Amino acid sequence: NVFSISVIFGEDVAFGGVFRCTVGLRDKYGKDRVFNTPLCEQGIVGFGIGAAAAGATAIAEIQFADYIYPAFDQIVNEAAKYRYRSGNLFDCGGLTIRSPWGCVGHGSLYHSQSPEAFFAHCPGIKVVIPRGPVQAKGLLLSCIADNNPCIFFEPKILYRAAVEQVPTEAYLVPLSQAEVLQEGRDVTLVAWGTQVHVMREVAAMAQEKLGVS
Repeated sequence: NVFSISVIFGEDVAFGGVFRCTVGLRDKYGKDRVFNTPLCEQGIVGFGIGAAAAGATAIAEIQFADYIYPAFDQIVNEAAKYRYRSGNLFDCGGLTIRSPWGCVGHGSLYHSQSPEAFFAHCPGIKVVIPRGPVQAKGLLLSCIADNNPCIFFEPKILYRAAVEQVPTEAYLVPLSQAEVLQEGRDVTLVAWGTQVHVMREVAAMAQEKLGVS
């Protein structure tokens, strides 16, 4: 309850969401702050832009990252450019868009995509993908607190496969700052999200088999 004027909304959000991320929030905070939307990604993001511009902390959920494309215009041409287009009179920096991201074994065509590159090249928005539960909480709270619209992609594999001791209190993890997990002398490996774990395995193999640090 860090943000007293926050609202969260999206398809099935009031029921707890398809990945159960919003379970109990409607009972705790009420139907005016936690509510369902029609199946219309343009409308979800458009409503979030308006709510944020009016001063609310708007957390919009796109049920799967694969479904975010219909809202591309709202994100890229409206949310990202709102401050610039209004001559800094208005902004929707209170908008955070959450969406499950990446592949799972049974995901197939419309439940496995990773569309972050489309948005990472757009000035005016921040794209964030955590590598684990501790990072996820801190980065999500940082997105919500940031004064720019953010897209927070949540790796679906973390919902079921990741276990960490996550602090109960609120904390922030800095945005736009790289985290160095292992120092070396020869090669720099860059990754984001759950691919960080793959890169750590690659680094270990390179050290063991090639002597590359």
